[in-house]
Parts: sequence; structure tokens; C-alpha cells
Amino acid sequence: MGRVLHLVLAAATMLAVTDGGPEEADQSGGAGSGGLVRTDFRVRGDEGVSLAVREVRAGGGRAAKRPVLLLHGARVPGVASFDLPVPGGSLAADLARAGHRVFVMDARGYGGSTRPAAMSRPPSAGPPAVRSDEVVRDVAAVVEEVSRRTRAAHPDGKVALLGWATGGHWLGQYAATYTNRVSHLVLYNTLYGPVTGHPTMGPGSDFEDPERPGRFNAARFGAYRLSTGAGLSPSWDDSIPVPDKSVWRDPAVVDAYVRAALASDPTSGSRTPPSFRAPSGALEDSFHLATGRQLWDAGLITAPTLVVRSERDFWSRAQDVAMLERHLTRAAAVRSVELADATHYVHLDRAERGRDRFVAEVLGFLGASR
Repeated sequence: MGRVLHLVLAAATMLAVTDGGPEEADQSGGAGSGGLVRTDFRVRGDEGVSLAVREVRAGGGRAAKRPVLLLHGARVPGVASFDLPVPGGSLAADLARAGHRVFVMDARGYGGSTRPAAMSRPPSAGPPAVRSDEVVRDVAAVVEEVSRRTRAAHPDGKVALLGWATGGHWLGQYAATYTNRVSHLVLYNTLYGPVTGHPTMGPGSDFEDPERPGRFNAARFGAYRLSTGAGLSPSWDDSIPVPDKSVWRDPAVVDAYVRAALASDPTSGSRTPPSFRAPSGALEDSFHLATGRQLWDAGLITAPTLVVRSERDFWSRAQDVAMLERHLTRAAAVRSVELADATHYVHLDRAERGRDRFVAEVLGFLGASR
């Protein structure tokens, strides 16, 4: 194993899939494109599941660096998380300008991807929808398509993966299963376990079933949850240690984030106030990770791995990083980075509040090992 280094709007308009294969919509030349080409397409997953993907690449030439797949977390889908049409709001654009072909996917149940039937009924009508094993299959389908599209430059078919929060958990599980498909793995503010103690998801929290201690409160959350625009800011606000939040993050980024999250769900305007749906399965899996269970084994991962944690993160814990360092015994290289004074949303914060360092760490890692 490599030595561990301690360093500390618009949502995509997706097209329907047909029997002929993925259909595409070119988004190039739009507001804030900056010479980039954006293409929205769909990938077939499990039977009846169609997955929305956006590619972001530099125009005018073939990107020679590794393709990168970005995966969102438990609530806000891909484009809203990684490709906002405002300065400082698109990690996908940063990576594309550096020479990567970047792919932003929505797992089933999120954004433009197929939603389980339970998400068309009241939340109480079903158990938490979309568990980790289903998302891993979604990732597998998208990686296959990304590999096909980029194989001319990368004959080995490997793809670099970056997951934010629950997205890191999903991609870690994928990388532990499909070891020969991953060139690099970035786990960003990711829960891992098996350690106990969590500031918001532990015993006695709303996530625990009051009638069955130690179990997820499925009755409270149901198949999916609804989030309003106003509900997206409190955890971000609480992480910023100054009264004026605008000195830490650009209000234009926050506005674009909220708008894109709401636009990701075509039913959001049918509720007052407008709200978007996100499956609850990610919360149940995260509750298990937060309370001492381990859902996948990092010891199976062979790809070079970067573990990034923000010092002010409310989701992951320092113990998760330490446990990953202990378990990543087969990874070709391991690097762990703590971003001092940074928040869970550092890739959307201002450059001087950790964003520049985060982007530099990711690009340096992707370029350091092939």
C-alpha cells in the first residue's frame, strides 16, 4: 500500500431513452459555458431504469486526461451539486478545463433518472427507497458507458470516481466490487464506519426508531423525503462561523444551488412551498454507517485513493478517515487531506474558504498517478 499522507440555472433537461440507445442533447454555448461543451444523455441501467448523465468537456479538442465521474449525495442530484451556471459553482467545469472529460450522473430516484414507483405515492406508502446496492448497479451501468465513450484515449476502460458525502459511500462500495474499472477514487466528506458516535444521526436522534433502539426510523421518513429551497441552507449556515454568510460563500451560488435542486424534480411546483423528492434509502444506509456498522470493505479497493475531509464537516467524522486509512491496505496509493476550517460544501464555497485548495488537491491527485 502507498504511504498515507496526513495533509489535512438550470438543471439538465434529460431526454427519454429509446430502444436505439442513449439520446443526447447538446448544451454547449449556454450561459456560463466558458468554452465548454455540455451534453446530456441517458444510460440504461436495471430493467425499467434510465439514468441521466451530463458530460462536460473543453471544446476544440480531445481531452487526454482520465475521464471523471462525479456522484452526488443523499439529497441534491448531480447537476445541482456539481455544475451550476455561475462562477465558482461548477466542479465539473474546473475539472473539464484541466483536460478531463467529466460525467455527472443522477442515481435512480434523483434528478432526471427513473424514480421508483413508490416515489409517486405518499412517502408513508413504502419503505425507504433506493438502497446502496441499487446505486452501485447504476454506477456500474454509467461507468460502462463512460468507458465506451472514452476508450479511444484510455484503452484500459478505467474511470476516475469522485463522490460527495453519500456519493463517496456509494462509489467506495462500487470500487470495492469493480476493482478493475477504477483508475482513481476520491472520497469527499464520506461516512465509512464501523465507528459509533455522530453529532446528528446517533442514538436518540430523529433517525432512530424510538420503539426499536438501534434501528432506522423508517416510519418517520418513508420511501422518500421532501426538501424545500429554504431547507437546503441551515446545515450550510451552521457550518460557517461568522454571522455574514456571504463572506464565506457567494449568494449567487446559493441561489443557483436552490434553483437547480428544485428544478431537478418536475413535481416540485405542485407543492406549496415548492419541494423536491429524494429517496430515503440513503438515509437508512447512512444511519447504519453513523452508528457502528460497515456496509462495504475498503480493504478490497486497489485504485489509488484520496480521502478528503473538511474540518467543519457535519457529516463525516475524523474517525471515518482514520478507519479508511487502516482498511485501505490494497490501494495502490492512499492520501488523506483535511481542509482546515472548511465546510461540508467546500466545493461551493468561496475560493479562499477552501475551494481552491480542494480543487487543487483533486487535480493533483488525478495527475499524480496513472
